[in-house]
Amino acid sequence: MITRRNFLWCAGAGAGAMLVGPRIAFASVESERRFVFVIQRGAADGLNIVVPYADPAYASLRGALAIDPSSATKLDGTFALHPSLVETAKMYAEQQALFVHAVASPYRDRSHFDGQNVLETGGTAPYQIKDGWLNRLVSMLPASKANAIALSPTVPLALRGRAEVTSYAPSALPQAPDDLLVRVSQLYAGDAQLHALWTSAMAARGLAADAGARQDPASLGKLAASFLGRSDGPHIAMIETGGWDTHSAQNQRLGAQLKALDTMMASMRDGLGEHWANTTVLIATEFGRMAAANGTGGTDHGTASAAMLLGGAVQGGRILADWPGLAPSALYQGRDLRPTLGLDSLIAAAAGETFGLDPVRVRTTLFSQKTATPMQSRLLRM
Repeated sequence: MITRRNFLWCAGAGAGAMLVGPRIAFASVESERRFVFVIQRGAADGLNIVVPYADPAYASLRGALAIDPSSATKLDGTFALHPSLVETAKMYAEQQALFVHAVASPYRDRSHFDGQNVLETGGTAPYQIKDGWLNRLVSMLPASKANAIALSPTVPLALRGRAEVTSYAPSALPQAPDDLLVRVSQLYAGDAQLHALWTSAMAARGLAADAGARQDPASLGKLAASFLGRSDGPHIAMIETGGWDTHSAQNQRLGAQLKALDTMMASMRDGLGEHWANTTVLIATEFGRMAAANGTGGTDHGTASAAMLLGGAVQGGRILADWPGLAPSALYQGRDLRPTLGLDSLIAAAAGETFGLDPVRVRTTLFSQKTATPMQSRLLRM
């Protein structure tokens, strides 16, 4: 039997509900600045994204997985960018991209679920905190007329909390006919709970209508820009990407993942137009991968990784790294890139600078590690 609440989900699917690939979450605030958090679920291999080609141990540890520096974009005398990140390399050349290496959250084990929980909640241990740091960031900002919105079947943990969030997601199903949507609106008109939910869903659909929302990377970037570029739309976004767990066939899989990410970011940049100058995109993962290749053409779970800051607001063309090196004595637990910078500190600095918030208040509100060391370098343009 199809109840009215079940039908709400079914009809909503035609308007845009299920999203198999990257998922996007939005929140509205009164600011000209835009802040986007992209999570790479699955532990992205920072050593093959921002490649320490000049480290003497890199090539021997990676073997056939080592990125040939002649095919990559040299960033400086130590690091190069994976060849799939073509548009990101252009942003770096235009000083709109900044990379942070040997960075990690406080989590030091190797469970995806636990690592993502720590990263998204801002705790020091899994399941220590119930809400997400991104939701707490929304709560620190002036309220807007528009509600927060998650472009996802479910709201990501980082955006869950006291701040209200509705949802929207691109669908692989055909668009529902307008006549059907009108009939559903009439059906819910007298229902106090479902009328509000349906009205919110239709408002989100209206905001996204001009973007031709689909699930491919270019369309998702355009969709994100269509929300973020509106004066009455959200200025905080979260994008979930999966597929970064590369235990085997890593070179092909990582190349495809990075090409998709690069395409999505370029599409968002182009779609935002003049608003790109006020945009900061933070890209990070729950933990990195082992320094050495495994026996199946991939890498296993590690510790530190690389994070990226993209956007016209970013003071880019730089790499921030207290590089520990890849010599055997320098590796964490004898196997991983050693973390020397805190991801919590990077997130707090990027978010705080974006919205002009007090840095101490941001760190203590977003993260339970009250003594987190502040970033020593400003990340964004004044």
